[in-house]
Amino acid sequence: MDQGELVERLTPILARYRGKRGGLIPLLQEVQGELGYLPEEALRLVADALDLTLAQVCGVASFYAQFYFEPRGRHVIRVCTGTACHIRGAPGILARLEQELGISPGETTEDMAFTLETVNCVGCCALAPVVVVDDRVLKKRAHKKLWEWVRKRRVE
Repeated sequence: MDQGELVERLTPILARYRGKRGGLIPLLQEVQGELGYLPEEALRLVADALDLTLAQVCGVASFYAQFYFEPRGRHVIRVCTGTACHIRGAPGILARLEQELGISPGETTEDMAFTLETVNCVGCCALAPVVVVDDRVLKKRAHKKLWEWVRKRRVE
């Protein structure tokens, strides 16, 4: 996306927060919602709108795990690696996903279909091992459907 298109897409969002330094986090959330991630050019526009330095904006954005600086896949798969999930088979699930998708945690497939991540705990220990697909929690018994779902999406 070129600079002109970026400015056009973000101008209405930036206008609502202009000069409101306390609005940095919700502004970053809206920008990421619009773009899918936070490219450097967008962070510069945010800094200008709030009269902050780029370093201040990046410092806040990099502190929170909810913000992403690289494009992500259409589908995000998170494997819980917390204690209960680890004991009940998360390493094997993660290894199979790495093999099926051809990526490691923190990476996105070349076709932008999938992003694979690990998380320390989802808070669903009784359902372990847990995989979260696009904010939908899959417990152990649903993993067979996961493999079918991944294969189906690979050909879309």
